[in-house]
Amino acid sequence: MSSPTAMPACLYIVATPIGNLSDMTPHAIDVLKQVAIIACEDTRTSGKLLSHFGINTKGSKDDDTEEVTVHNNKNDGENDSDSTAKQKGHNKLWAYHEHNSAIQTPKIIEMIEQGHSVALISDAGTPLISDPGYQLVQAAHAAGVRVSPIIGASAAIAALSVAGLPSDRFSFIGFLPAKTHGRQKQLAALHSRTETLIFYEAPHRIIASLEDMATVFGAEREVTFCRELTKTFETVNKSTLGELIEFVKADDNQQRGEIVVVVAGANVAQDDDDISIHDKLLQRLLEDLSVKKAAALGADITGVKKNALYQRLLELQTQ
Repeated sequence: MSSPTAMPACLYIVATPIGNLSDMTPHAIDVLKQVAIIACEDTRTSGKLLSHFGINTKGSKDDDTEEVTVHNNKNDGENDSDSTAKQKGHNKLWAYHEHNSAIQTPKIIEMIEQGHSVALISDAGTPLISDPGYQLVQAAHAAGVRVSPIIGASAAIAALSVAGLPSDRFSFIGFLPAKTHGRQKQLAALHSRTETLIFYEAPHRIIASLEDMATVFGAEREVTFCRELTKTFETVNKSTLGELIEFVKADDNQQRGEIVVVVAGANVAQDDDDISIHDKLLQRLLEDLSVKKAAALGADITGVKKNALYQRLLELQTQ
């Protein structure tokens, strides 16, 4: 890269479509065509998107022959390898993800400080929503580098807009832990939150996650299930957690694709009476029994609903 680009030296955070390519904005296309470097999660996925919009990922043919570092994106789960070669122009598409962000971040900041413009994109949607891009933005601010958003699609906001649940206050939770214990522990911490909660989930874990939500939040908690938003076979299903579990189990197609789960906040007015008065009993039961068995026995002894005691037992385990 022989000279700075005509665009102002800046880190552009560029949103891309989450499904329907028509959602790509003219502003985003213009920026991606002009920047010197496009940092992305997967060079193959982004390469297809950029090719669709006629965005060249090679540097200008007028660039001087120079020594540049080419980042080869390997199979998922593998580290990227770097190779140095003399070539005409440069590859403007750079891999940037959780496995190489520590190495790539200072390189990208250095490029911007030298006067080159850089765009950060994710595989789909707005960067920094469940991806490591915040590290790059954080480094840019620390270095005094300008950061500018190029707005567009976001699966979380799209799901909230069609959920039919309160949107004046909401929290984006993202992906829950993969293992049951960690997942239930996090859900227990969220049980009494009154704002709408937005989750992402992987298809192979969706049923297990919904079952844990029903156990912790209660099967009657309202929820909207959004799958493959903006795509041909999108799903928007508003129901209760108990009903949603049966809906997803009955149709294998609902266990595929990109999934957003929007859960209603707790209704404080309808909560059971304070069950912390039973803490000593519950803690004693936990000494000898599993959470499930302790909840069942505790319900028999106190008359409190088993689900409410189960939730309290999970909370006590985290204290």
